[in-house]
Amino acid sequence: MPMQMDYIPTPLEQMIGVAAPRRKVTIGLPAPQSERDRRFPLTPESAGLLVERGFVVKMEAGAANDIHYDDLRYQEHGIEIVDRAEAFRCDIVISLSRLSTIDARSIRRGAMLLSFFHSLMGEADVLRILLRNHVMSLALDLIRDNIGHRPFADILAEIAGRAAIAMAASLLSDSVNGKGILLGGVAGIVPCEVTIIGSGIDAISAARSALGLGAMVRMFDSDVYRLRQAIQELGPGVVGSAMHPRVLLNALRSADVAIATPMIPHHVISADAVAEMKQGVVTFDISGAMKPAFPSLKQVDLGAFNPIEFPVDGKRVCYVNPAGAVPRTVAMALSNTLLTMLNDIFTCDGLTNALMLNDGLQRAALTFLGKAVNPAVAAMLGLRAVDIKLMLQFS
Repeated sequence: MPMQMDYIPTPLEQMIGVAAPRRKVTIGLPAPQSERDRRFPLTPESAGLLVERGFVVKMEAGAANDIHYDDLRYQEHGIEIVDRAEAFRCDIVISLSRLSTIDARSIRRGAMLLSFFHSLMGEADVLRILLRNHVMSLALDLIRDNIGHRPFADILAEIAGRAAIAMAASLLSDSVNGKGILLGGVAGIVPCEVTIIGSGIDAISAARSALGLGAMVRMFDSDVYRLRQAIQELGPGVVGSAMHPRVLLNALRSADVAIATPMIPHHVISADAVAEMKQGVVTFDISGAMKPAFPSLKQVDLGAFNPIEFPVDGKRVCYVNPAGAVPRTVAMALSNTLLTMLNDIFTCDGLTNALMLNDGLQRAALTFLGKAVNPAVAAMLGLRAVDIKLMLQFS
């Protein structure tokens, strides 16, 4: 009977699939070019977290000088330091200040631009270039979350309200140009009065800071329901009132600090009312409206000047952009929200997919695939706005 041989398997070569490495998404951080807008979107630590998540971050040399971070701090977290043109050639460009036409032409075709609504509105030539190059532009301050909140706009509003009170306290305590007084009272001395027009996030933040310093706060709004909600949140220390002309005028007469915040409809303080305000009153306009809240007063941009050094010469002025005086705080606050949004875009494998899945991003789109999808942008350019939902269905 023949012997049965044991079978010994012989290993053979087998072809296996090798996936092509996925190209990393690049993020460009150009330097702000406006003296009035020194805001920068990312701190070194936040930019480093993006690098860890698979992004390539390229920053223009010296871009973060205004928030007191040098290039070396960013390089330590894996960020590449490049020239301005290369920062604009990235897949995603984050530029918070106004763009020049040269900058707009540097953005590559099909890239994404993240900016603020007011930074692009009024720049018709820039918007036409973005449309021609099919740049997808989003206004960060128009982005909404799943429950309707605006995370970027709300955090900037909170900073503006708190910064206004901080600046007001410094201006009042200035013994040369100010009154040399504390915002909050001490034993035996009546505290300063703060009059706030509006009752939104900006107003609530300002009121909370003023109350914390011991000031007396009055708040006015034409929306009684929103006013009631603000007073319930702040507690009984705030005196709330509807926009009754005589009551508001009396409050302005005795105010040491007057702050105008966003309100519907926008309220304008007349020159006659300003003339009745006391000498040395500190006024702020953080309403963000096209028409100034105090049109008779000269505006002083706190993003461009140090309020302690700015000569007022005894004349009344109106301070604007208090958040511009604290750009590093703005950078830290924006970083937290940007990390979440960029991670969502990365998870969805691109902006188009993220737009399809997120109605809040759709509302923030200004230009998309060569079309104006925001009514205000379309009207400014003399075009008809295109519904982005229809474009996403066929893209």
